[in-house]
Amino acid sequence: MSWAVASFARSLSGAAEATVRAYRTDIEAFVVWAARAGVTGPAEVDRLLLRRYLAYLATRGMARTTVARKAAALRRYFAWCRRRGLVEDDPARRLTAAGGGGRLPDVLSARELDALLEPPPAPAVAAGDARVAAARRLRDDAVLELLYGSGLRVSECCGLDLDAVDRSAGRVVVWGKGGKQRLVPMSRPCVEALGAWLEAGRPVLATEQTPPAALFVNARGSRLGPRDVRRILDRRSPVPTHPHALRHSFATHLLDNGADLRAVQELLGHASLRTTQVYTHVSRERLVGVYRRAHPRA
Repeated sequence: MSWAVASFARSLSGAAEATVRAYRTDIEAFVVWAARAGVTGPAEVDRLLLRRYLAYLATRGMARTTVARKAAALRRYFAWCRRRGLVEDDPARRLTAAGGGGRLPDVLSARELDALLEPPPAPAVAAGDARVAAARRLRDDAVLELLYGSGLRVSECCGLDLDAVDRSAGRVVVWGKGGKQRLVPMSRPCVEALGAWLEAGRPVLATEQTPPAALFVNARGSRLGPRDVRRILDRRSPVPTHPHALRHSFATHLLDNGADLRAVQELLGHASLRTTQVYTHVSRERLVGVYRRAHPRA
């Protein structure tokens, strides 16, 4: 009996590419596990089997956030199976797993951000490479200013086109998860960095094969990808970090300085306020840390 995983993945047309990929991988992993128990299709799955699977994942030391995502993938898959007539009853209805266990997002300190956004001058290179190195530096500056200054997801940043940026108005049009559009302001340093990149950097790295609309390109002239951004951080950050940490830092620093939670929700493009509320916990933890370090009787 077919599990129709590929058809299920195609049905997720409104979801982000990373979500589709994660859900498909999650269901394929469940299919492999279920096959060991002699289960050959979705109609043979019951709620007990699903609970056993989630327990199995927990015993394997998997993070609770990952188990919770896999439970969400199973709910989505079996709801689809029910609509397609592959199962009579949905065994994953109201299937839940433990949440994230209180793990807080990584947030960069002011000193770490300064080192990341304003690194020392690069060492001298051969004359033939200096122009390319300078262009890469301008691109890296603009990418990092956007990720931190506007709180973009790395996929949103890499997917930006030239016409999405309005430097005169200081704003950028972003297409987020589920194809939702939002308008996000840009900081003055971000506008300046983008101007320098567009005027003096992009013409150097762009080639005949470069997508004409792409805002950011890599050293090969292709559209910049998430892996390229990770390499930028590896080169520039004084501490091990990842692109999403800049988004976490953006939200946390806004809340630390009195921003309204719903305004931060809009800026981040979160569909639910509950998703944004994790940053209030981050801010509270930072406040407690300051108190314990500074108060003589803490």
